[in-house]
Amino acid sequence: MNLLAELTDDPWSGVTPSVYETGRLVALAPWLEGHAARVRYLETTQHPDGTWGGPGEYALVPTLSAVDALQHHPAARRGLEALRKLLSRKLTLPDTVAVELIVPALAERLGLRTPLDPRPLHALRHRPLPEKLWHTLEIFGPRPEVTAVDGIVAASPAATAVQLQGPERSQSLDYLETVQRRHNGPVPAGVPVPLFERSWIIVALKSAGLDVPDPMTEQIRAAFTHEGAAGGPGLPADADDTATALHALALCDSPRPTEALQRYREARHFACFPNERTPSTSTNAHALQALGQDRQLEEWLRDMQQPEGFWRDKWHASPYYATACVTNALQGNEKAVDWVLATQRSDGSWGRWEGTYEETAYAIRILSHSLRDNTKAMTRGAKFMHDWGDRSHPPLWHDKDLYTPTRIVRAEGMAALHLACAVCR
Repeated sequence: MNLLAELTDDPWSGVTPSVYETGRLVALAPWLEGHAARVRYLETTQHPDGTWGGPGEYALVPTLSAVDALQHHPAARRGLEALRKLLSRKLTLPDTVAVELIVPALAERLGLRTPLDPRPLHALRHRPLPEKLWHTLEIFGPRPEVTAVDGIVAASPAATAVQLQGPERSQSLDYLETVQRRHNGPVPAGVPVPLFERSWIIVALKSAGLDVPDPMTEQIRAAFTHEGAAGGPGLPADADDTATALHALALCDSPRPTEALQRYREARHFACFPNERTPSTSTNAHALQALGQDRQLEEWLRDMQQPEGFWRDKWHASPYYATACVTNALQGNEKAVDWVLATQRSDGSWGRWEGTYEETAYAIRILSHSLRDNTKAMTRGAKFMHDWGDRSHPPLWHDKDLYTPTRIVRAEGMAALHLACAVCR
């Protein structure tokens, strides 16, 4: 399977570059090789309205980072005006990683006021950082309690650069130079994340009935500690990666005991990390798949369903992702099917802001669990996906800003097309 082989041959390029992370390197590590290319990347990715990043409130974090990075550049002046407009209206911020800390930290650097309370940020500056916040070390500065794994701080180029503090030759500098070269200057927010990629790809393909000739089960098993599994080097273990890795192993006939997952259990659901700010529906769907059955968890997931029939999630901008995760775990939900059928676009696609290959794949997966005959809708969706060609996939996944795990999206597309073909036979 070419997708799985790519993980071994090149662990650096499965995740798209981040405006936020690239901006942090421009501002905080101008000594790093590729600086001019990162500046050009920020110049060329600015939108006509002066913002960077995703639609609406998803523009705030990347625009703050880019404006702070470019300083007196004309693009920064236009970005600053865009920020003032964004902050002048009532904001419902997306649940991206540490948004409640990143926004006040960068706004403070730019002399801007935000509706977010800065006191939690200020409190963290005067005490040791919890491990789950090492991924955002760039907003705090170097810390003695932070450690690197193979030179990598929490799978983050910006966090690694801040802890390194300069161009001294080390494993950390080797990591930074390698990451920026793989993308010709700009960098992703989280890389490498081999367990995340392997587990999600295996689950997508195997659960759709596709063969995975080289499932890499030994690499997945080796990633486990008593705390579970982490997505990449330097990241803490979490319930989402632990659950999906357990499910992947089970699908590959190499099951592992689920005790590590139980440490994340709360009253009726699982938390991704200790002291979690908001729960994740997709994580709990993955936990249900890993466990096989759990009545309380099933009830919690059903309670989280929106009146229209979909689910939302903290790890993805699109409700089609969350809804696919939950219906996979519950093995169907007809109210979700009604919602999917009602939201198909005239070109056969599905999507939150526009029709996309990725979201159409999730919609087909949701329909595949229905007892009804959804052949027409699935066929139209599959045609849209076939016509997509080699176009890039819009960023929809949550890290510090939006990104695309391109290999996982490709796997989800292969799985959906396989399911659609099976219905059409």
